[in-house]
Amino acid sequence: MAYEQAQREAQKKHTLNLDNREKLSLSGVDDVSGFDENLIVLSTALGALTVRGDGLHIDRIDLEAGQLEVRGKIRELSYDEAVRESGFWARLFG
Repeated sequence: MAYEQAQREAQKKHTLNLDNREKLSLSGVDDVSGFDENLIVLSTALGALTVRGDGLHIDRIDLEAGQLEVRGKIRELSYDEAVRESGFWARLFG
């Protein structure tokens, strides 16, 4: 049980590594909402991430491990913040 919990905690960590604007490696990826050669939309542990570029191609994807690799000419990385609950209990304990 402790191993499974450690795996879930490791998946929550989000890292991003961009090499020469041609290779993007990500961890902490929860889901890929959509993609084509100019746009990839995915959800991460820290919110939605949009990748824009030219000739984008997903080289490797492992959603169980939260890993994703993208190749192509990357022009833009944009995060949408995760929506925080603003109710009474969220303000009190959040």
